[in-house]
Amino acid sequence: MRKAKILYKTFEAGFLTETDDGDYIFEYTPEYVKNHPTEFLTFTMPVRILPFVDRRLFPFFEGLIPEGWLLNIASKNWKLNRNDKMGLLLVCCRDCIGAVSVIPMDQHYE
Repeated sequence: MRKAKILYKTFEAGFLTETDDGDYIFEYTPEYVKNHPTEFLTFTMPVRILPFVDRRLFPFFEGLIPEGWLLNIASKNWKLNRNDKMGLLLVCCRDCIGAVSVIPMDQHYE
């Protein structure tokens, strides 16, 4: 299982998890839902308490991953398969252009 904290601007918006079964789960934190109900990450993932679950990485997060020559450099430098979307997201998207940051988390995070 791999997990990341998702920041929107300076706020902890939620958590993205890739399960051992290959499912992806994104859930906003209760605090974010309460304090920022209209500040969604993307139109397809409005702020809500219920988690979003899918068999593939959500298009919004996949869109944060570099493409082209930058993807080649990232996958070569970190020795990642270009198809390992979660791995690429975790190593390349801490300081994305825009308001969203992806912070890798230790799998024993509580």
